Amino acid sequence: MRKALLANDTALAAWNDITPLARNEFICWVEDAKQETTRERRIRRTQEELEEGKRRPCCWPGCKHRERNGK
Repeated sequence: MRKALLANDTALAAWNDITPLARNEFICWVEDAKQETTRERRIRRTQEELEEGKRRPCCWPGCKHRERNGK
């Protein structure tokens, strides 16, 4: 994902503008994929969503390791 962001100035600028929690959600969303092809597709989608100004992964409930009550 780092290589993909460094190769895309617009996505990188958006990445640097979002919160650490939002970055973590994108990372977890990509890493949650079981297959490499899915991870690669999610990396491309992350770039696209950042370029569109989205600040969180679309259609994803959140990181499994974070409890829903905020603790």
